[in-house]
Amino acid sequence: MTTTPYRSARRRRSALLAGCASALLLTHPDALMAQSSATDLAGPDAAGRLIASDTPSFAEDWQKSKALLAERTGLELAFDYNALGFAASASLGEDSAAGGVFRMIGKWSLLNRGGPDTGSLVFKLEHRHAYRDVAITDFGNELGYIGLVNSVYNDQGWRATNLYWQQNFAGGRATASLGWLDVTDYVDVYALASPWTGFSNLAFQTGSGTIAGLPDGALGLSAAGFVTDTIYVAAGIVDANADPTDIGAGIDSLFDEGETFKSVEMGWTSGPKAVFIDNAHLTFWQIDAREEAGSPESHGVAFSLTTAINDQWMPFLRGGWADGGGSLYEASVSAGFGYTKNPGQQLTGVGLNWSRPNSETFGDGLDEQVTAEVFSRWQPLDGVEITPSLQFIKNPALNPDENVLGIFGLRLRVVF
Repeated sequence: MTTTPYRSARRRRSALLAGCASALLLTHPDALMAQSSATDLAGPDAAGRLIASDTPSFAEDWQKSKALLAERTGLELAFDYNALGFAASASLGEDSAAGGVFRMIGKWSLLNRGGPDTGSLVFKLEHRHAYRDVAITDFGNELGYIGLVNSVYNDQGWRATNLYWQQNFAGGRATASLGWLDVTDYVDVYALASPWTGFSNLAFQTGSGTIAGLPDGALGLSAAGFVTDTIYVAAGIVDANADPTDIGAGIDSLFDEGETFKSVEMGWTSGPKAVFIDNAHLTFWQIDAREEAGSPESHGVAFSLTTAINDQWMPFLRGGWADGGGSLYEASVSAGFGYTKNPGQQLTGVGLNWSRPNSETFGDGLDEQVTAEVFSRWQPLDGVEITPSLQFIKNPALNPDENVLGIFGLRLRVVF
């Protein structure tokens, strides 16, 4: 068959974008190209993504044992340990915080293994622990900042972030998941959204801080698929009162209370393999009033625009709006870029955010905040990542005596 110049150019661009995606995520080059269908709509922290990318070459016998297990049984496993510390220039209380997280990630392919329409049991078990009296997720309160300087390093102990059945269908162009889900795996995803490997501050992650709830370990259903080669849709409904430390209670809370978080996302990408970094989407969400939590009904919309330039740069423009209480911000806009000169070895991110605190959550009369973050992630050894970062917060809304706060962070991730 004769290939037209247009098709050749399109293929070259697809190859370029796929390579840039792997560079920005600092994953194995084949991780994002393993499947060219709806599974690519899962975020960078989805279990399948982590398993595909976290394959260090050290401890060869251990890696061979995992590979043999996967070959014989279809059970793929990945493990990592993450540590993060922060020190602030000023504070209303504690001026430092630190914590760690151990994660065990698994995907057990039980139906049609090796085919496009695989059925798999997916799980992610974690132990989250604080090193100091204040957990990192509470550190913003110590600073008088309305926001999360990091959204995952808490002190919950053992938890099940994921435990669900994932079924691909339509020749791999669509997928559905049923069980205990993490909504950040499929809601408002982009390449730099991971609090483990990308930006730390929630302002540069899902919904730019405007989406209320964001439950994980939440019993529910999600589905995603490509309507055309460039247009996709993703949707989900989960328990709004999820407790990942007690997932069994999610059955009672979902069916007794019936309070849910719902989302629908519609997006465009130049191709499934570039869905992280050449993307434009709108995400609509709604969360029911939660009686026990005392939180009202809330709804809103988030948007995201990202693209790849010269196989090194990825600028982004993202934001959101919320109506009702429960979210950090009622309006927020973030802009910035990711940059890599040595794919697979180093990644720099720069972001700037403006936010208006949610008056229904925190009251009227609070200052608008401006947050900046710069990080640089390095891979000095295979399977080891070190990420120093700086955050600057102008006009922390609950600390009017401070005009600007500075926060130095240092993150370590070891994959094994």
